[in-house]
Amino acid sequence: MRSETFSCTTGDRDTVLDLTRHCARFVADEGDGLLHVFVPHATAGIAILETGSSSDDDLLETLGELLPADDRWKHRHGSRGHGRSHVMPALVPPYATVPVVDGRLCLGTWQSICLVDLNVDNHRREVRLSFLPG
Repeated sequence: MRSETFSCTTGDRDTVLDLTRHCARFVADEGDGLLHVFVPHATAGIAILETGSSSDDDLLETLGELLPADDRWKHRHGSRGHGRSHVMPALVPPYATVPVVDGRLCLGTWQSICLVDLNVDNHRREVRLSFLPG
């Protein structure tokens, strides 16, 4: 198994950040196996979805409707509605696993690997990539 951790910045608003290129570079010299993507944060998740055609905006809008940034949350610290960020990983888990064949991600035509972050209080995120040979 080979692993790598990298940092990214998500900013001060709800974000879907495309990690696909970074993931593709990580597996480029590998053969067949699995890429496991994990974000070790209690308030972020990994999603595989289409980007660039507003699907990422639709996801954020849906999460905003399901998990409003208001004062209903019992987990209270940080910005208003911060507790929703701690619930989100139950809907968008902090990991995804993607097959790799001949050093290429086996994603569908429109699929991307994305970090989803609703935590506007923490702009720095770590992402761990692990390649498990097949």
